Amino acid sequence: MPAAADDAVSTGAAADSSDWDERLKDLPRLLRYAMLVTDSADHVEQRLIAEIDELCPQLPHNAAWAAALGVDAGLVLAAELDHRAVTQNEPNLRSLADCVRLLCLPTPRDRTYFEDHRRVGKALIQAFQAASQHAGEKLCCDLEHFVFGWAALPACTDLLRRGTSAGRNAGFVGNRMAEHRVAAAANAVRRKVKEEEERRRKEAEEKAVEVSDQASLAGVQAVPDHYLMVARLSSEEMKNTKLKDILGPLKGVINVPLPLIEVPPLHEVRSKLLFEFPYAMDAIDFALADLVGRTTILLRPLLLVGDPGGGKSRFARRLGEILGLSVWREDASRADGATFGGTDRRWYSAEPCHPFLAVAQGKIANPLVLIDEIEKAATRTDYGRLWDCLLGFLEPETSARYPDPALQTNLDLSHVSFVATANSLDPLPSPIRDRFRVTTFRKPAAEDRDSLLPAVIADLARERGLDESWVLPLDGAEHAAVARHWRGGSVRRLRRIVEAILRERDLRATRN
Repeated sequence: MPAAADDAVSTGAAADSSDWDERLKDLPRLLRYAMLVTDSADHVEQRLIAEIDELCPQLPHNAAWAAALGVDAGLVLAAELDHRAVTQNEPNLRSLADCVRLLCLPTPRDRTYFEDHRRVGKALIQAFQAASQHAGEKLCCDLEHFVFGWAALPACTDLLRRGTSAGRNAGFVGNRMAEHRVAAAANAVRRKVKEEEERRRKEAEEKAVEVSDQASLAGVQAVPDHYLMVARLSSEEMKNTKLKDILGPLKGVINVPLPLIEVPPLHEVRSKLLFEFPYAMDAIDFALADLVGRTTILLRPLLLVGDPGGGKSRFARRLGEILGLSVWREDASRADGATFGGTDRRWYSAEPCHPFLAVAQGKIANPLVLIDEIEKAATRTDYGRLWDCLLGFLEPETSARYPDPALQTNLDLSHVSFVATANSLDPLPSPIRDRFRVTTFRKPAAEDRDSLLPAVIADLARERGLDESWVLPLDGAEHAAVARHWRGGSVRRLRRIVEAILRERDLRATRN
């Protein structure tokens, strides 16, 4: 072979050797090259040239294509491989011929190469149908993008990027086609979650009212299964004038059995969390492991540690919401022990402890209390450190009999779940570390971008007071801009980029 062709063969073989992808090993050759194009792999044409040289050594047509990598040389090579497949009874050569067409064909803009495009499209679909029986879900998704993107090329000429090969445009069109399906699926999941959460909350409230009415009629404080009497006060205490302002908003949760939210199907919870936080599978499994075998929800104290901007606080909030719990957020940097643990009733600013306020807010006995950036809590002891105050809530024995200074009665807060976030463990005293289960919450990577975008857009829509269905998914140019400026890391930065894109979209709509 000429020196240029020989160099192409050695380059392609070396590229295959250096970055062999285990997930592609069982795919038909045509789909393997489709994925190499999708992944923007190095020296794709040279890899195919090396394979052809292995089966058809010193083939002049292969050398000609290696020298030019043009359309005409590629189609001549493909035709020769088809001819040899028949005359030599070597079906493998047909797949090589289709791979050559896949790599050399230009984007279709007329009927010049229509039959070649059509043949490759049919071969891709047949190969995909066979491979989808055993390939993983992520790989099937990537293959589907390319296969059906290729099939749609002749009808999408206005969307195609000029000067780009058919293979590159197939992945682009496939992604555009999938964006709306992904956004619709995400919206459907979120609507279903909201409806289920609302249904469970209404059922719990109705049952609580029914139980309370039955107890009142019987003249006893009956506590049925999966309910808990968090606070008890005598009739004299309820009439105490000093407690009038305190008891006003709390009457619905004192001397009333409150429901304990039951554990939903954990596989559904896990799937919903993975959809929103695909990069946090280890943290999700670590958190949910506590609920295996339980009837009602109670998470042992959990501490999520990770770099700023990774989405720890949002994950903790969504964990509670998807489980059906009300979530009370406490900013550790602004809290102190005197406030969080409750203020004595002798002071004009008397207030119950915040975990009980969380109970009152959700009207359930097992809310989730989120303590954000716990390592930033004040270290001065003038009003009591938050860290010291927390110790009484994190131990089952003391939380079941917590002496509230405002109500001056023992509260049963043993079913309140505490989840904290921290950027670092270093400032935390050892008693706090000992009482929390600690897990690392990593930042998302670039490959998590597509999974994060629907949730980010939905959040921004809610902030604008819009239904998320009114905000269209990002188009190809917008998606490319996000990919260019966000290569993983802070979710806050991704959110700012998307917010800027949506703002620019609104400005363009106003100008037009």
